[in-house]
Amino acid sequence: MRPRNYKKYTLMSALTKLKADIAKAIKKLTGQEVEPKTLTLSSTRKEFEGDYTLLVFPLARYFGKSPEEVGKLIGEELKASSTVVDDYNTIKGFLNLSFAPEYWTDTLTAINTTENFGKGAPKDKRVMVEFSSPNTNKPLHLGHIRNILLGWSVSKIMDAAGYEVITTQVVNDRGIAICKSMLAWEKWGDGITPENSGKKGDFLVGDFYVKFNTEFSKEYSDWQTSKEAEAVFKNQNEIQDKAKFFDEYKNNYFNEYSKLGSEARQMLLKWENKESETMELWKNMNSWVLNGFDQTYDKLGVHFTKSYFESDTYILGRSIVEEGLKKGVFYKEKDGSIWVDLTDANMDKKIVLRSDGTSLYITQDIGTAELRYKDFNTEKMIYVVGDEQEYHFKVLFEILKRLERPYASDMYHLSYGMVELPTGKMKSREGKVVDADDLINQMTLEARANAEEKGIIDGSSDKERNEIYRKIGMAALKFFILKVNPKRRMIFNPEESVDLQGQTGPYIQNAYVRIKSIMRKAEGTYDFNDISGYKDFNSHEKNLITTLSSYPNTIQQAAEEYEPSAIANYVYDLAKKYHKYYSEIRILGTEDKSARNFRLALSYSVAQILKSGMDLLGIEMPERM
Repeated sequence: MRPRNYKKYTLMSALTKLKADIAKAIKKLTGQEVEPKTLTLSSTRKEFEGDYTLLVFPLARYFGKSPEEVGKLIGEELKASSTVVDDYNTIKGFLNLSFAPEYWTDTLTAINTTENFGKGAPKDKRVMVEFSSPNTNKPLHLGHIRNILLGWSVSKIMDAAGYEVITTQVVNDRGIAICKSMLAWEKWGDGITPENSGKKGDFLVGDFYVKFNTEFSKEYSDWQTSKEAEAVFKNQNEIQDKAKFFDEYKNNYFNEYSKLGSEARQMLLKWENKESETMELWKNMNSWVLNGFDQTYDKLGVHFTKSYFESDTYILGRSIVEEGLKKGVFYKEKDGSIWVDLTDANMDKKIVLRSDGTSLYITQDIGTAELRYKDFNTEKMIYVVGDEQEYHFKVLFEILKRLERPYASDMYHLSYGMVELPTGKMKSREGKVVDADDLINQMTLEARANAEEKGIIDGSSDKERNEIYRKIGMAALKFFILKVNPKRRMIFNPEESVDLQGQTGPYIQNAYVRIKSIMRKAEGTYDFNDISGYKDFNSHEKNLITTLSSYPNTIQQAAEEYEPSAIANYVYDLAKKYHKYYSEIRILGTEDKSARNFRLALSYSVAQILKSGMDLLGIEMPERM
């Protein structure tokens, strides 16, 4: 039976309307006001008839009747007055409500005919997402990949939610670590370059960073047997175990006794004094690394609106500190250093400018935030940085609030846990890392091996197959990392990530490819405008439409919570439901024309949303597998 004054609603607006109708029914029947948002609606359990179930028990007090009687009263009123309810039944304290058949077909049509379905209306608010922020002394590695994929996905989700998004990175291109690579190249490089060696620039510079630390470790090991080292050990009273003492003394040795340490510090002073040869070497080696980074970003499908460089920003923030000193936000110690007292905010006292007037990281971040606000007028700033920096960002945000910066009220640190391999942690100084490029290549090889073993790619040229392997491999990598809540530490398992049966990127791609194959077979034999005659909806179809209709809300929620895993879980759930639908329901084989049209329209819609959702994770979909 078609409800009175039936209108077309998407599912979320229908549920909103349904709650409002229930509240009106209660008001009419009892005179009592009930907030629609307090009503509890859930999907009806499979063993009962209906689409959504209202929990009646909390409402019985308004009626002074049993929950079952209350359910019948509300059901009759809704059946008579609601524009979305078609029928009802009651089971004890539960009111099961059924939507009209037209609701399901109209909702599917609305999804299929809405351009960019799921994307939010423009919010007239500009958001900056900062991520990656690597050092120019080594290649990007697995840890960077988690950062980059999180940042890029969050930027795409925020864009889909209706924000204008600016993506940035701060490249750490100065300091003692950079000088270590430069010094090692000077001492042992023999003029090698990416051009004359054929080696990717960031890998080449990374080799010299490892070389420096290898040579430094040898130097330190030799020094430990010297009379000077013996005297240093005897002159301390805290640690009796010599091995333990020298393990902890390494940084002191670098700064006080090491020849290599002294040479690296001298190079840093030359850089700070803009000595021409040092600056030329620094520019060359940085350009090698930055070119290598760009190649890796291209492989990951990532780009930045603007890159900032620490060599430009490290002097920023001083003028703001002076301003804060005048306002009383900061105070000066006897030695001339400037501090902020955050004890009233459950933090400690924090130095913001050294006695010699030089900046610290917090000073730079204050200045960089101000610079980016001036550059882009960003009203919201999201920093994607590891969880070891949580305290730093609490301090930064509190300082900016006290400085009354216009952007200070909407800043967020998206912290994430460490990512490891099944073999354990990585160590950059020792070269025991999984470089991003190597991992990307490995994932493509994993995808190739998996596909060839199963024989799932046929009838394609070598070029087409290689492109498919790349898309599968990148989907495996990206989905495996993004499906995990950022706060959690994780272990990345390459072999597990390419499984076509698990909660993986390739599993979702397979659902999409399956639908594309169906649509190719049905080409020219269906009409999406002719689905209104279909009435015999099964639970799979209702579940799929319900899931599809929740896509806009899922995007908004993921944007509010900065949570790519919400999108990953959504597309996995949708793909899983479609795989089950495909295995149990005849799509092309049904003889009912309206059923065939409806099921093809539903399949098409699932494919579109799978593609859209995976795109928010930075994942491409192949047309064939």
